[in-house]
Amino acid sequence: MVIRAAISGTGLFTPNESISNDELVDAFNKWVEQFNSDNATKIAAGELAAKEPSSSAFIEKASGIKSRYVMNKSGILDPARMKPSLPERHNDEPSIQCEMAVSAAREALHQAGRTAEDIDAVIVACSNLQRPYPAVSVEIQAALGINGFAYDMNVACSSATFGIQAAYNAVQAGNARAVLVINPEICTAHLNFRDRDSHFIFGDACTAIVVEAVRDDTASNAFEILGTQLKTLYSNNIRNNFGFLNRCDESGVDLPDKLFIQQGRKVFKEVVPLVSTMIQEHLSEIGLSAEDVTRMWLHQANLSMNQLIAKKVLGREASATEAPVILDEYANTSSAGSIIAFHKYKDDLAEGEQGVICSFGAGYSAGSVLLKKLG
Repeated sequence: MVIRAAISGTGLFTPNESISNDELVDAFNKWVEQFNSDNATKIAAGELAAKEPSSSAFIEKASGIKSRYVMNKSGILDPARMKPSLPERHNDEPSIQCEMAVSAAREALHQAGRTAEDIDAVIVACSNLQRPYPAVSVEIQAALGINGFAYDMNVACSSATFGIQAAYNAVQAGNARAVLVINPEICTAHLNFRDRDSHFIFGDACTAIVVEAVRDDTASNAFEILGTQLKTLYSNNIRNNFGFLNRCDESGVDLPDKLFIQQGRKVFKEVVPLVSTMIQEHLSEIGLSAEDVTRMWLHQANLSMNQLIAKKVLGREASATEAPVILDEYANTSSAGSIIAFHKYKDDLAEGEQGVICSFGAGYSAGSVLLKKLG
C-alpha cells in the first residue's frame, strides 16, 4: 500500500526587531561618508574608488524589499560595526537557532494537532548552521522531547524543499510517522552590510513544517504532497567561502568572499528559466497544467524574479493572490522565504485546490513541492 503524505502544520518565528530601508540606508551612508573621508587622499590620487551612497528608492526598485526582521538591530545599524551583535552562549544554554526553532516548531505541531510523541524525526535544513556538531537538529530534538533521529542539511535557499522531500521519503518508506522540517535562518550574520549591491538583501526568521502520513485524524487544513522534484546545477554566481579551512590560510581571513557574494544579473538571467522550466516539467509529469495551479509559494529573494517566473509558468501575469509576496516585509530569509509565504497564504484554499512551493538559490539549487488541499 502506498503511504500518502501531507504537510499538516506550519510554524513561524519572527524576530522582535525590524529595520526599515530608511534606517539601513542611514547607517550605510554614514559609513560611506566616513570611509571616503578617511581615504580622501587615496581617492583623489585614483588609488582607491570612492564608495557610493545607497538609497531606499534604489533598494525597493532593485529588490522589492521595504524592511527586514533581524535578530539584532543595534549592531547592524552601528556604522562602526555593521553586523549583528549576538554574544556566544554557554554550551549548557539553548543555542540561538534552537531557540528560534522551538518556537516555530511548537506552532507547527499545534496547527497539525500533534505532540512531540507523534514525531519520529527532525530535519534542520538551512543555509547557515552555527556549528558543525553536535547537530543543531539533535539539540532541537532534545529541547522538544522528541524520540527517533535528527540531522542537519544545507542546500542554501532550497534547503526547505530539499528537507520536505527527505521527510516525504521517510514517511512514504515507513521510516517515520511524522517529521519536523525546521529552517532557522540568521541570514544577517553572513551579509556584508558594507556592500552597496547586497547590504539590503537578507533578514532573519525561522519556519517549521510537519510532514506526516495521511490518517483519518489528519488536520483539516493539511496539504497532500503530490510530488517533489529537486535540481542542482553548479554555479559560482552565488558564493560564500567561509569554512573551517579559512584559519589554515591567514591571508584570506575576513575578506569579502567569506560573506555572501553574488553576481546578481547573471543569477537573474540563469535562474529564471531554470526554475520556470522545472515547475512546468514537474506539473506535466504528474498530469497537471498551469491552469490547475491556484497558488505559487515562491522563494522570496527578488520581486521581479518572482514575477517573471510566475509569468513564464502561467503564460500571463500572476495576481498578488496567485503568487503572494512576503519579501517586502521580511526581505530574503533564504530557505524560510517560500515557507513563510505558504504559512501566511494557504488557509484560504478550498478542498482540492492545488499549489506549488518552489525554492531556488545558491548551488544553483531548486526544489518544487506540488500540493493539494485536503478536506
